[in-house]
This record gives sequence, C-alpha cells and structure tokens, in this order.
Amino acid sequence: MKKSYLEEYECGFTPLTVIHEASRCLLCHDAPCSKACPAGTDPAKFIRSVRFRNFKGAAETIRENNVLGSICARVCPTEKLCQLGCSRSGIDRPIEIGRIQRYVTDFESSIGMEILEKGMKNLGKVAIVGSGPAGLQAAATLTKLGYDVTVFEKNEKLGGYLRYGIPEYRLPSEIVDLEIKRIQDLGVTFITNKEITNLEELKKDYKAILLAVGASYGRTLPLFANNENVELAVDVLAKIKDNQGKVEVPDNVLIIGGGDVAMDVGTSLKLLGCKDVTVVAREQTFEFPASKKEYKDAHDNDVSIIDGYTPESINGNEVTFKHVKLDAILRVKADKIILAIGQMSKLEMFDKITSNRGIVDVKNYQTSDEKIFAAGDIINGDKLVVAAVKYGKEAAYAIHEYLGGKR
Repeated sequence: MKKSYLEEYECGFTPLTVIHEASRCLLCHDAPCSKACPAGTDPAKFIRSVRFRNFKGAAETIRENNVLGSICARVCPTEKLCQLGCSRSGIDRPIEIGRIQRYVTDFESSIGMEILEKGMKNLGKVAIVGSGPAGLQAAATLTKLGYDVTVFEKNEKLGGYLRYGIPEYRLPSEIVDLEIKRIQDLGVTFITNKEITNLEELKKDYKAILLAVGASYGRTLPLFANNENVELAVDVLAKIKDNQGKVEVPDNVLIIGGGDVAMDVGTSLKLLGCKDVTVVAREQTFEFPASKKEYKDAHDNDVSIIDGYTPESINGNEVTFKHVKLDAILRVKADKIILAIGQMSKLEMFDKITSNRGIVDVKNYQTSDEKIFAAGDIINGDKLVVAAVKYGKEAAYAIHEYLGGKR
C-alpha cells in the first residue's frame, strides 16, 4: 500500500518481535557493536536488558549516553556502524539494533519515564549557538555537569537540520519535539529567532561559547548560477517539512547528487505525487554515499537512479551530462532541477575564528579563540547525526575541563 509523506516509513517492533530480535543477540563479552557506535550508546548493554525484559534499564542505558536516542534510532545508518560490527552477521544477519533502540525509546515516552536529572547550574553560564544535534547534546551534557546553558537559534523552530532537513516519513516532527522537551526539562534555556553575529558580545556574559551552527546551506556550481529552473535540495526539503508536505510539486524533476539528501528529496517528491523523478549521480552505484536504506526507499518509490554521470552544461531546463569513464553523453530535461551536491556552513560573521572552506580549525574542540569551541558539521569529521552527538558530548567535556572541571 502506498504510504504518505506524513506516515513514518519504517514500522516499529511490537513487544513480541522486539523480544524475539533481542534474543538473537549472542551476548558478546567484548561486543563489537558497542565499539562501533560513535555516540557510545552501548547497544550490547541495552539489547541485553531488552532480552531479559528490563525495558527501563535499556532506556536508561540509551538516554544516559545519547540524549537524542529516539532520533538516532530512526536516522542512524546502522548498517555502516553498529550493525556492521555485529557478530551475528557471520551466522545469518545482524541484529536490527536501530529498531530495538526505537522500541525502547518509544516505550520510554509512552509511559512518561524521566531518566535524566536537572543540573545544579552552579558552575557558570555557557552559550551555544545552534540547536542542531551537536548543540542539543552539548546543552544536555553541560547542564548535567552543572552549567547554566543558553542555546541561541536563528530560526523560528528548534532542531536545525533535524527540524528542517530530514523528511517527516523518516523523522516525525513530534519526535524532535519530544527530544527537545527533555532537554528543556533539564533546565536548558532556548532563545529562537536570534541570529548571533557578534561573539564578542556573548563573551561578556558567558564563560565559554560553543559554535554548533551546522552546514545548513546547499552547495552549487557556477554552471547553475542564476538559473530559475534550479533549486537547492536543502531548501526544497525545508519547504516541504515546514509545510508538512502541503506544497505543489512539478510533474517531473531532475535531482543531481547521490547522497542521502538526494534520496530524501526524490522519495519525498514521489510521496507527494510527483510523476517522474530522476536522480543522476557522479558516483557509480557501488560507491554511492547514500545509505542502503535511503537508496532502497528511493528505489521502492520508483525514483529513477542513473549513476556515473557528471553535469557538463545546462540550457534552460535541460542538463547535459558526461559519463565519468565511458564515452557517453546523457541529456535530461525537467520542469525542475534540484542540486544535492553537498552542504556547507557560512562562518564569515565569525571573522576572528580560524577556518578553511567552512571548516573551523579546532584542537580538542577549542578554536583559535580559547573561550570559543566548535562542534558538529563545522569541524572535520563524519557528517552524521550520531557523529554530531559524539562531537557535542566531547565538546561539552572539553569546555568543562577548560573551565576547571574534572571529567
């Protein structure tokens, strides 16, 4: 049956099926799945708890390590991380760790569990610029350590790319709201519609500042400059999600790019009624950066995916591509052309912070200004939600140590 944009795409486990799945775990002594989780969520421990019907203990394990556990359960590319290391793979198939984590965190919400406790706010004030995953995790960690944390967000709604980028069928807005409320309940202050352009002013009132502004701007190419037929994928995704899918879609669309964002746009447009969606990627299929899940969702929704071609020229709404290895030309004409060729940050306003091509130079998350730290997509590293959680947590401890605390 055809699904809608507002319907969560992947079904969750039932009480019976989650126990069955957890019972497949080999209870490894030195579990490779836990070593492979960037956020340190410790899958082996919470799966063991589920196996023995201790759902409260499982929820505590997840939430104490990852304040965005419910979000990561839905969007984390587990096949590249914890499930890749699962010892069960050598027998039949890896444990579905993400779906078990989703069941546990959904159970936690359904019974109103309150696992995390408020901090004392007695160690001074810290500011965080940006409310994406790195900023949210850092806010929670710093608050638990005893800091009075204020998060500044330039947009009307909190969550950064969680709110404006990941489609509703993958990450419902309700889940983002619940995760943020947990962090607010810890005592974190959030200020929206506030774009920070002067860090020197913030430094007067806060002992330390964490930049977690993310890479929320889409990349383009000179080839497509000033073409009215071209849009950026991040803008399309934000418009669709902000309007809960109530947008007009063209009859046919060309998407350029081969990552998760390209697949998200393609699947979203098909779910919203677009007749023909074609994705053209420079990468060949075996090297696609998109996760298997994202690729499969797009394929299952009849998105046409063509690999191995790079754009060479554009004439109005027709793009000419050249194959990266073969002597072959491809021409595609579409009502709308969407670029999903990467994202970047804009750091010009932070002129005293050393950066290179949108990446901030840091040493243990500390920038060239010792009072200012950075985390998330604006530093070198993986551009994943679970990686941002890791960076946010580690940056929080780096700030704590800078301010004289002990880990």
